[in-house]
Amino acid sequence: MKRRRLEMGLTQVYTGNGKGKTSAAFGLALRAVGRGLKVYVIQFIKGGFDYGELHAVDRLPNLEIAAFGRGRFVGRGSPAEEDLDQARRALEHAREIVMGGEHDIVVLDEVNVAVDYDLIGVEEVIDLIKNKPRHVELVLTGRAARPEIVELADLVTEMREVKHPFNRGIEARRGIEY
Repeated sequence: MKRRRLEMGLTQVYTGNGKGKTSAAFGLALRAVGRGLKVYVIQFIKGGFDYGELHAVDRLPNLEIAAFGRGRFVGRGSPAEEDLDQARRALEHAREIVMGGEHDIVVLDEVNVAVDYDLIGVEEVIDLIKNKPRHVELVLTGRAARPEIVELADLVTEMREVKHPFNRGIEARRGIEY
């Protein structure tokens, strides 16, 4: 039996300072897997951290994830060579997965942050958007999406923080924030 494919893949961007960008992307992934679509998530700058989504992948068919990073928070400014290398590896892997066309949905989690922190160039992401196979849905997450990326996208959602428990001193909770 032939696997169902998307007829037309669009480009989605989840950005803004509010919580929920990665969660929205994983919600879409869950919905897609439930419909028999193949999803691949590439996480920029999140490798080495113990996020809950890494544990869920083993329980879901047709969902793969690759996390790149060195398990430290990356700051704006002069990035470490290791961070640049991890981001380049993530982008190259993203190119292979997107252009391979085997997956229906490809999520580039925190790619906007990687661009904003000058770990990868915006032109490289734009090239990926413009040249992706027609049937591949591309989802880009992370704060500070560049205007050029927003302009190319078919759907853009900006998460806005109204209130967050962190501001009251409540630490990130396992299973909720990570």
